[in-house]
Amino acid sequence: MGELFISLIVFFLIFCIPALLSLYNFIGIFHEWKKKKLRHVFWALTILLGTVYTFAMMTLLDVIFEAKWTEQLYNVERHQPIWTGGYITVIVVSLVGIVGAIILLSNNVNNMPPLTTVLCITSIYLTLIIQLLWTIQCLPIAFDFVGALYLLVPINIFIIAFTIIREKIKEWCDDEFHEEKIYGKSTFIKKINKTLIKCSNKWPIWGLFFVIPMLGIILIILVLFGQEPDAIIKAWTETSDWTLSLKEAPQNLPMDNHYLCTVAAGGHRKLVKPIRMGERHGHRIIVNRQLLIANAFENILEEKTPRFHKAIRNFYDKCGFPIANLIRTHKVACDITYIIMKPLEWLFLIVIYLVDSKPENRIAVQYLPTSK
Repeated sequence: MGELFISLIVFFLIFCIPALLSLYNFIGIFHEWKKKKLRHVFWALTILLGTVYTFAMMTLLDVIFEAKWTEQLYNVERHQPIWTGGYITVIVVSLVGIVGAIILLSNNVNNMPPLTTVLCITSIYLTLIIQLLWTIQCLPIAFDFVGALYLLVPINIFIIAFTIIREKIKEWCDDEFHEEKIYGKSTFIKKINKTLIKCSNKWPIWGLFFVIPMLGIILIILVLFGQEPDAIIKAWTETSDWTLSLKEAPQNLPMDNHYLCTVAAGGHRKLVKPIRMGERHGHRIIVNRQLLIANAFENILEEKTPRFHKAIRNFYDKCGFPIANLIRTHKVACDITYIIMKPLEWLFLIVIYLVDSKPENRIAVQYLPTSK
């Protein structure tokens, strides 16, 4: 009963919440919800949870966000979809759009100069451009059922942006006394605002007109803080494995992931702490200390008690293979396996130190390559 309850909670968190939020946002295109503040909360949840879910989903698909295109990866792992040096630029440009949306949602546009409203719309366009580039960049994983879920976030952001812009233009058009208002102090700004008042239904088009100037100003400011001038482009092109990538990464090496300790060595690097590459049965494998200790212990069993070792090996071959096959494609599962194996690792190490006069030498020589 407890397992069923936990399964229902996990299903609700992973599938139901994104589905309900997406449905709510979609209905909002055709139906104006009366509780504005509640709607804003749902929009914020859509963006925040969508970001978390996307990161978690791509991690499960073996996307290594910290791995630059020059790094050697293994099996089905993928390099980072956004170049590390472009993170700040991409984040700042995205945040500009969020700030613009917050300004529009926090004010009645009838109390704002039309130019301010149009510039807010422009900032939202910048966020949409980033989302469009992200969608195109990650198309290689869209053909996987789980991977295709990443599309939910940009789709929802486009829906939210469309709803905000449409409602704000409607809010402006409902007021009939704009011609009597004067916006701005300088003659130039007054003329722009006067022109925008006469064509409020074309504000989305005017917003497009200001995209390049606003993006240029943002990039100039970022350059002053140390960002590269072309970081907005290199963020997508200085990558490998993705749609807009221009770099060719080293070909992924196959790893022998047949046993639990070997699988565990393929978990997240900060946890499992890989030491070097090793070789087993002609296959290259990632080697960490846990794996070396486990194999050194087995080596002692083989030397001291060959019959017992053979029985243990036969049993492990029957049980270890199926379990390893279930978990080897997910780094989180590999991490859990590594943690579970920790007590055994300590036990193995104690036995090695009790039996061998040079225990660290025995550990160090495990899985040394025998082929060129």
